[in-house]
Amino acid sequence: MSSNNLDNLYRRVIMDHYKNPRNRGVLDDGSLTINMNNPTCGDRIQLTLKVVDGIVVDAKQEGEGCSISMSSASMMTQAIKGKTIEEALKLSTIFSDMMQGKEYDEDIDLGDIEALQGVAKFPARIKCATLAWKAMEKGLKEEEKE
Repeated sequence: MSSNNLDNLYRRVIMDHYKNPRNRGVLDDGSLTINMNNPTCGDRIQLTLKVVDGIVVDAKQEGEGCSISMSSASMMTQAIKGKTIEEALKLSTIFSDMMQGKEYDEDIDLGDIEALQGVAKFPARIKCATLAWKAMEKGLKEEEKE
């Protein structure tokens, strides 16, 4: 597939997650709640995670921001459901490496998340893409301490 066709495909995936966010909402059952914002651009997220026996059994997100921030949150909640805390944190590290243009384990199927790899070319947008991931890391690290 040519680079232009791949860029168009990725753009469509990002816009689909932006216009039709997955896992939108809040878990009201005493789940972990993490609020974060990016004061530079105004993106904000509220992430709620339900962790049972070290496994992320549910994840919801809501907030407001640019298409990169909101689609990344949608993709992240899909990706971590059913994962152990360790697996979710590893996925976050891989995502962070991808955003920084570093080498990462390409054997791991990132699914729709791969559509965000082009963000690495735009340093000002990296914080948009990583906001939800940073919220997830913060929440899961707090959960591990308990």
